[in-house]
Amino acid sequence: MSALTFTLKHDAPAQRIDLAPLTPDHLAGKSSAEIGAVELLCGNRRWRADRLFDIAGSDTDDIVIDNANGKLDFIGRGMQRGRITVNGDAGSYVAFGMRGGTLTVNGNADAFAASGMTGGTLKIDGNVGDFLAAAIPGERKGMKGGLVIVTGNAGDRAGDQMRRGIVLIEGNAGAYCASRMLAGTLAVMGSVGDYVGYGMRRGTLLLFKTPAMHATFQDCGSHTLPFLSLMFKAFKGLPTKFADIDQNRVRRYMGDIANDGKGEVLVFIT
Repeated sequence: MSALTFTLKHDAPAQRIDLAPLTPDHLAGKSSAEIGAVELLCGNRRWRADRLFDIAGSDTDDIVIDNANGKLDFIGRGMQRGRITVNGDAGSYVAFGMRGGTLTVNGNADAFAASGMTGGTLKIDGNVGDFLAAAIPGERKGMKGGLVIVTGNAGDRAGDQMRRGIVLIEGNAGAYCASRMLAGTLAVMGSVGDYVGYGMRRGTLLLFKTPAMHATFQDCGSHTLPFLSLMFKAFKGLPTKFADIDQNRVRRYMGDIANDGKGEVLVFIT
């Protein structure tokens, strides 16, 4: 079977489109006619999928979204299995509440990517907006599991209230990186903005460039941490630059002690 492919039509409405129903779980067992009749929220109206997309293929476990743009929200929401490939940009809330499977964005993504994610793999071959793996307003926990790989830059508040999981950012991250972090691992190869680890309670932030640290983080000196070698060994084979790293010598900072935090910021020593 060929991949089930949704190609966004050039005359699609300018409003944002909620693609949450287009996942392997929701489309499994549906005929071509039934898939075309799936209703998608577009602005304040509901449109049939075949009104917005040209649809081809039949493999509902392998979904491709072509000609994508930044107005396509909630791609992969709650998906539990299968694969979704986005050729183009994705809107907000990509992989929101994702529980399993693989989601790849061959472009940029907007805010709140991987929010509420509990499992699976999200790979963004581009930049991502603010609040990566963070909690949405009204929630107290952001990402709760799974793996996120970003080959470009991330916006502000990456990992805000992150609860569990691994986020690997090959580029830069904005201000408030790992703010209010609860647990999990977040790594940034590039530089980070101001207020690193603001309100951090637990978790690990791995950095390759020394940031401006606040007085509420304690400098615990230089250490050789064997667990880092084990962690990077587990990354071997992943489609990321982190797969080629083999370092375990870091400078360790603990905090945020203003929040009774037990988090750690580890900066690699080169």
